[in-house]
Amino acid sequence: MEKAKDKKRFRLTTFQIIVTGFAALILAGTLLLMLPFSSTEPGCAPFSDCLFTATSAVCVTGLVVRDTATGWTPFGQAVILILIQTGGMGVVTMAVVLSFLSGRRIGLMQRSVMAESISAPQVGGILKLTRFIVVTSLCIEGLGAVALLLPMIFRFGPVRGIWYALFHSVSAFCNAGFDLMGIREPYSSLTGFAQDPWVNAVIMILITVGGIGFLVWNDFREHGLHFRHYRLQSKIVLLTSAILVVFPALWILLFELPELSVGQRILPALFQSVTLRTAGFNTVSLNLFSDSGQALMIMWMLIGGSPGSTAGGMKTTTVAVLLMTAWAVFRRKDQITCFGRRIGEEAVRHVLAILLMYACLFYTGAVAISHIERLPLLTCMFETASAVGTVGVTLGITSHLGQVSRFILIVLMFLGRVGGLTLIYAAQPIRPSVNSAYPLERVTVG
Repeated sequence: MEKAKDKKRFRLTTFQIIVTGFAALILAGTLLLMLPFSSTEPGCAPFSDCLFTATSAVCVTGLVVRDTATGWTPFGQAVILILIQTGGMGVVTMAVVLSFLSGRRIGLMQRSVMAESISAPQVGGILKLTRFIVVTSLCIEGLGAVALLLPMIFRFGPVRGIWYALFHSVSAFCNAGFDLMGIREPYSSLTGFAQDPWVNAVIMILITVGGIGFLVWNDFREHGLHFRHYRLQSKIVLLTSAILVVFPALWILLFELPELSVGQRILPALFQSVTLRTAGFNTVSLNLFSDSGQALMIMWMLIGGSPGSTAGGMKTTTVAVLLMTAWAVFRRKDQITCFGRRIGEEAVRHVLAILLMYACLFYTGAVAISHIERLPLLTCMFETASAVGTVGVTLGITSHLGQVSRFILIVLMFLGRVGGLTLIYAAQPIRPSVNSAYPLERVTVG
């Protein structure tokens, strides 16, 4: 009897398993990167550098304190790639897949964790969906690597070209933003491909497919191009994602990068509009953008990708529900509707909590870093938005930050990937539901 009580008392919740899985993977990655043959410098890399890099890789962010190409050996780069793949697919997803391949029985608890980790609406059919996600992901990454093969071999030779094609395909699909282009110029990202339409197109497609969410893939598999048969979440994701790509692309094309001709601005405008929400690559220096352009990027970075995808951030559905809620209030409607469906009050409560949490995290972190490092607040807001949105673009200050500022970014990256609500729920004990309610009283707002 006592043993049964102890097992029940110490049983981890779904949210605790997710948080613990990400934390354990970061720790393992940190230890591997600290090995002497992981770093190009003599001896072991500092613990702080390894922790920051492992967190950035697992949380598919892309912020780095040392250039990936010149600071890490091929072994270290391979460790980073594995961390990106595991973090992008979801730690729990990979763990369940390994259990499945080893022949172990996957129980209801594991299935429940699996459903939560990929934002699936139900536990039923979760193993079939997981198998589809993993196989499709590997196929897309493989096709992306093949598509990048010739440009990479042409520039870097056969051996390095193959490795670079694979690395950048996985990094782009997982919306990680890690690159190996520092071999020519440290921290240069993809600026050498600014006017290369093929590489731009391949990277943008990989980023988009990885960031729209696994459930959208499933709808596409089941219904093809029959959009009206998709579930409501998929419809909202696709429509919102399209708007979030078109608007900043037009802004950059019309108001930014005046030193380039209109023709030369088309590819960078489209590429940055795709990558600045989730992926962390850049084909032009972000310091060339105006303050208003950088402020727009901050807002887009906080939005992030879509639920159940390889991307982080507040998510496209969060912003969509927030705007629909505001529109319903403006029109004095009691219900929030979209595509002939009603959105529940629970979703609205979650949206408001997530918005407040992300706004507080990114702004408080920016103020703290600005005070500690004596840097302009806008620059620090750009950095913290990139961290909590798991984007990875930077104005070039990451590698120059002190230990406290780096730790702030580590916390923001972790929260941005696992989800702030997930971490909060993981820290809370399970409480029984209560049917009673307090008396209702009206409070005037606005």
